[in-house]
Amino acid sequence: MEVSKASIQKAVANNIISEQQGVDLYNFFQAESQHTPAFTFTHILYYLGGLIAIGAMTLFMNLGWEQFGGLGIVFISLLYAGVGLKLANSLAHKNLIIPAGICATFVVCLTPLAIYGFQQWLGLWPDDDTVYRQFHTRIKWLWLHMELGTLVTGLIIAWRYKFPFLIMPIAVTLWYISMDVVMLIIDQDDIWNSHTWEFRAKVSMYFGILMTLLAFWVDIRSRHTADYAFWLYLFGVIAFWGGLSSQNSDSELSKFFYFCINLAMVGLGALLVRKVFVIFGALGSCFYLGHLASNVFKDSWLFPIALTAIGLGVVYAGIWWQKNEVKITRKARHVLPKPLQELLDKKLG
Repeated sequence: MEVSKASIQKAVANNIISEQQGVDLYNFFQAESQHTPAFTFTHILYYLGGLIAIGAMTLFMNLGWEQFGGLGIVFISLLYAGVGLKLANSLAHKNLIIPAGICATFVVCLTPLAIYGFQQWLGLWPDDDTVYRQFHTRIKWLWLHMELGTLVTGLIIAWRYKFPFLIMPIAVTLWYISMDVVMLIIDQDDIWNSHTWEFRAKVSMYFGILMTLLAFWVDIRSRHTADYAFWLYLFGVIAFWGGLSSQNSDSELSKFFYFCINLAMVGLGALLVRKVFVIFGALGSCFYLGHLASNVFKDSWLFPIALTAIGLGVVYAGIWWQKNEVKITRKARHVLPKPLQELLDKKLG
């Protein structure tokens, strides 16, 4: 729960704390919030500037850089990395944690470019039309060396600096690896075959489960510090839900099971206080209800009425839950392992 200045003023007005205590408490929360990502203008500028710089060396890289050759690309990448690390250290010493984390992340994101240049320099890059700018848009096994190198670099820098934002390139790299590894297994000329597509969907789904479990483990381990699990949860859920939703079945039972999994994701998101589960679970549930409306009950006048009743029932369930949430969560927490209790205490208060 966020504590606003108005809330503290109300506490002072009700004689819960003194006016001086209110001032001190507000200043304390202001100082603490500087290190926590929030939707403030300052933080928007931090991330906007950081993403522009990262995007310039990744998503928006153009063919003009190819004229520098492999050695030139390596040299420029190392130069940029040196500047990024210098800025990260300088900002960290000034206790500007968020911009320091963005600069360190910029260094990690330079790794695939440096490895690409290194391979070109040594003549190890294949003589085809594949270039670095396709790294973020094409699925190819060629990228695996770049991805594994980025993963190692990301883990080392994350271990050194311990900035939560550094988990973002690690999570993205793991996601990329899950897609590119498939290209080593399947026939690339048969990539759009229905069986191949189903195989890729299953790989994505199972990899998403593994990444989500890793995120949960990180969440438990870092429950007393910063939120290092956010990006792992995000890309783990995207990989799992995307793989699950990409599978095709003519069985209504399978589709209903898909609906149940999405409802479980909503419940899990509420339990762990992770919006990504709720968002994708709600999307999947809406897809299933849309399927019922357009295919199964398309000619039934009772279906919209029944769906309205269900929707109102969910609203009523929300009202009931609000009244009994404290009692239910207290009872539920007693049967959970102590680390999970501490994690929920931190998130829910």
